[in-house]
Formats: sequence, structure tokens, C-alpha cells
Amino acid sequence: MDIKKNRAVVRVPGTSANCGPGFDCLGLAATIYNQLDVTLLRSAKVLVESSGEGSENIPRGKKNLAWQAVRRLLLEVGRENEFKGAFIRTKNQVPLARGLGSSSTAIVGGLVAANEILGAPLNRQQLLKLATELEGHPDNVAPALFGGFTVSVMDGGDVQTFSFLPRIKLKLIVAVPDFELSTRLARKVLPKNISRRDAIFNISRASMLVAALVEGREDLLPPAFDDALHQPYRKKLVPGMTEVFEAAKNAGALGAAISGAGSCLIAFTTTKTKLEEKISSAMVETFKLHGVNAKSLILNVDKRGAKVMKR
Repeated sequence: MDIKKNRAVVRVPGTSANCGPGFDCLGLAATIYNQLDVTLLRSAKVLVESSGEGSENIPRGKKNLAWQAVRRLLLEVGRENEFKGAFIRTKNQVPLARGLGSSSTAIVGGLVAANEILGAPLNRQQLLKLATELEGHPDNVAPALFGGFTVSVMDGGDVQTFSFLPRIKLKLIVAVPDFELSTRLARKVLPKNISRRDAIFNISRASMLVAALVEGREDLLPPAFDDALHQPYRKKLVPGMTEVFEAAKNAGALGAAISGAGSCLIAFTTTKTKLEEKISSAMVETFKLHGVNAKSLILNVDKRGAKVMKR
């Protein structure tokens, strides 16, 4: 058996979900990447090697999320008896459990790699459905798969995604605190019911955000990142969150939001203002005032999504 024929290398971007008001439906892909090198095996061995961000906490056997995605695809196309294991190597840039879509990179990377090895039996829409099934919601896996900004809608068991590149050249400034925040905990603090007023608040701002990005209306962005559904309840989990947002805006950011479920906070500016270093410093210093050490990442919007690097 020529094992090289059963190997694919995939690069997957990290993501930021919600984007403020777009709870569980808006997402973007960023220019920070995890790379997965996947070889399908006939034997029932699952071997995982990881390097980079969070590598010491990534499961090495069958509990590994990338393997679970590979296995799910094999079951979907009826080839689970042909390939019973895998050798998976990952190189990680995306911080683990910080709200930058590390789990989505594993899911999407495993699906895309396995699909490529098997001759692409599934299209990207079918891959999105499997990824959403594994992740539980589409707001991170959709941009990881398609790139750009994504708007996703669940319709029964189906997911539909609109992917687009904004007409505004955005810079993404991410403050990465030195503590993890689980999505389960971040969801636990959310209320079961919301007011009509808060619903209208978010609908209007999410709509304005998408419209401003599609039309290139930078002037409409400052109020469009505000949120009433999840950020007010999650701020107690991220010390200094409100103050970090204000510091970013005072330094020239168009808006700021929790990245995914946190703990990362993300601010938005444009390439022409050249304010990213100033905003970055303001966010990190404000975190420090609240007893939190943080580093910063200055990123762009990824345009391609998951990409097969080698076959």
C-alpha cells in the first residue's frame, strides 16, 4: 500500500463568532491558522502528534476532535471499514479555548482532509452540514470552511450560509488573555428568555453590521457591534471587559466584541487608519489594570477558508 496516496495536508483559519450582535449566526475567518496533516490507516490505530498552541492539552487518541471528524466523514460515505484509523499531526497557531475557533479548525480540517483523500465525494455544503452537526452550531465552522464573513441560518436540520468579503479593508486586533474560558461555562451564564426590546436591539445591529460591510459603509459600523443578548452576561467572566472595549474605541477602533464565547476580545479598525498598534497597546494595558496578562494579535480577514496544501 502506498501510504502517500492516503495523506492530505490542510490549513484551516481561526475564526471569531458572533461579531457582537450576531449571536450564533455571524462569523469571520482570520489570518491565523492550524495545519493538519492527516494519513488514513487501514489498521484501527489513532496516533496524534501536536505542536504549537495548546498542544499539551490536545487528546492523542480516539477522543481527538480531528479524528472524530474524519470518522464521521468515513461513516457518511460508507468507507469506515476500509480506513479504521489515522495518523494526525497538527501545527497550531490558534489559541486553545479562547474564542478563536480552535475546535472548528480540528473539525473542518479533519473533514476536508479525509474528503480530499477519498476523492472529494462531498461538496462544501455537505461538509458544512457534517461540521455543524459535530460543533453544534455553524457560526465558527462556516467561516473556517468558506473564509470571509459568514451569515448562517439553521432551518430544521439544514444549515444555509452566505459567505462574503467585506468592502471595508478591516484589521482585527485580538487581545488574548492568559486564561481559558469554556464555551459551556460561557453559555451557562446566559438567560433563558430575553425581552422584546433586547431582541430588536440585536436584530437591528446585526442587520446594520452586514449591510455596512457589504456596502462599504464604514460610517455605519460604530453602533453595529453593540450587543444585548450575550456580552452583558459574560462580562463577569472576563475581568475588565467593558473597560477594554472602551479603551479600544478611545484609541480609534470602530467597535469591539467578545470573540466567540471568550476569553479573547476583538476590536475592529481599517487598514487605512494605521491605528492597530495603538489599539492593541490600549487593550493589553487596560487588561493589565484589571489583573489580567494578555498578548495581542493583529490579523486580517482570511479570504479562502480551509485550503488543501498538499495531497
